[in-house]
Amino acid sequence: MSAPFMILCMAFASMMLLSAPIVSVIALSSALAIMASGNAPLEIAATSMAQGVDSFALLAIPFFILSGTIMGRGAMAKRLIDLALALVSPFPGGLAYVNTLACTLFGSISGSAAAAVSSIGTFMIPQMSEKGYGKNFATALTVCSSTTGMLIPPSNTMIVYSVAAGGVSIGAMFMAGILPGLLFALLIMVASFVYAFRRGARGEGAFRLRLVWQTFKRAFLSLFLVVFVMGGILCGIFTATESAAISVAYAFVLEALVYRDISPKEFPKILADSARTTGIVMLIVGASCAMSWVLTMVNAPQEIVGAIMGISQDKIAVLLIINLILLVAGTFMDMTPAILIFTPIFLPVAAELGLDKIHFGIIMVANLSIGLCTPPVGTCLFVGCGVGKTDIGGVAPKLVPFVLAMIAALALITFCPQLSMWLPKALGLA
Repeated sequence: MSAPFMILCMAFASMMLLSAPIVSVIALSSALAIMASGNAPLEIAATSMAQGVDSFALLAIPFFILSGTIMGRGAMAKRLIDLALALVSPFPGGLAYVNTLACTLFGSISGSAAAAVSSIGTFMIPQMSEKGYGKNFATALTVCSSTTGMLIPPSNTMIVYSVAAGGVSIGAMFMAGILPGLLFALLIMVASFVYAFRRGARGEGAFRLRLVWQTFKRAFLSLFLVVFVMGGILCGIFTATESAAISVAYAFVLEALVYRDISPKEFPKILADSARTTGIVMLIVGASCAMSWVLTMVNAPQEIVGAIMGISQDKIAVLLIINLILLVAGTFMDMTPAILIFTPIFLPVAAELGLDKIHFGIIMVANLSIGLCTPPVGTCLFVGCGVGKTDIGGVAPKLVPFVLAMIAALALITFCPQLSMWLPKALGLA
């Protein structure tokens, strides 16, 4: 192991333990490694950061962030919750299923797990608490259910992966995430069913087809956004970046002019919040690209491939090792830097095992989504605790059955590639 690589690892670990901002951790440790190498100018770090964000595909991210912010401020979430209530609330433990289904629907149109937690949690956590589910259980369920939006398109993390993996089709990634995302939602619902069964919970009234139709009509324009965006990409009408811009216009027209849930006075704050989030994401992307350059310079991917394959040549064992590393990393790192750092490291291993780039991307996104729910750096966990007005100590034990359900879904996604590859192949994208 080379000296620059050792310095990179030591600096990264030390600053993470000191709880330094992730952008500082990545950028400074990369700069130290470049200085230690002695054969590259320090300016290469700034150059790599600038080149890393100079991507047409990455332009989709600020647009999707803005559209998600608009949706989170408006009434889309409430309309989706009403539809979910009409569909599944009559079943025992129905409010728990409503929570998961509403998060899945909202995630599929906003592409943001944190937005799903804040929007759906604002309505569902108080309702579930009043019905006796408990504030901590409701918060834990909302936090875990929100991660389905990372897999079901549109998803910013899949755009980041497609860039990091060297131009994997964004449309193919979007299609590949649909069934795994639904599997996440289904197994979370199974965990909720077990909880409801043990409590002897009952449904919230009879199933009424007329109510389902009424709520569907109210939510139709919100749901149509997914069809409109994905249909346009698949039919070649517009690119993923163009679809992101269109989603902003669609969300604005729907919330401001049709539903009239957002007043003109709110838009400066919406734009400011979106710009702040975009700035953070792009800084992380740029810093991570600098680290990727350093890792390539010191031949880290080749060394790690050799080390992992030296432990075992068995495909199942190697995939288990990769999943374990990503699960642990996900508890300490946000998804965007983790994808940008680990993709160039583990993608050669996946290629050695014969995995498709698309399938491996879904494995990474599914794996790191679990880290959004777990301490110490779980973004959705902190947002959920804020929305639910509770603390991590109370919520953490309630997370266990849902996290186990998500790990079970991850295992199926990892070892059943058809879950990820069937739709892209059926549509001629892979």
